[in-house]
Amino acid sequence: MTKATRSDIAAAATPDGASALDPERMLAEAAELASDRKALDIVALDLRGMVGYADYLLICSGRSDRQAKAIHDGIHAGLKERHRLLPRRVEGFSEGRWILLDYLDVVVHVFTPETREHYRLEQLWGEAPVVELPELVA
Repeated sequence: MTKATRSDIAAAATPDGASALDPERMLAEAAELASDRKALDIVALDLRGMVGYADYLLICSGRSDRQAKAIHDGIHAGLKERHRLLPRRVEGFSEGRWILLDYLDVVVHVFTPETREHYRLEQLWGEAPVVELPELVA
């Protein structure tokens, strides 16, 4: 029996016929979708070589829990519509202060400003290189 890779698991998490999406493109599209919902301070961190469970973290903020939920909705619906891709799991949606969407290779964190300041993921992952995102999300 062979060991399943993250890509195998990601393919299994998508509906039949879903197109494969490389992590860099998924990161860029998730960032674009967050920007479309007016996310603030969008930051992408490259975790390759640091951890085995994800390649990238995408961190952003909404001005309120309501906007954080809207950002979640935009990313979730956009990746589902464009690529038939669903997150492996979602956490924190009911409260909306810290919403996590786990797409395996890309993990998205949507915060309210106060919660983001409290947990300071960028400082926790301070050794991770920052990924340059397209201008539309800068």
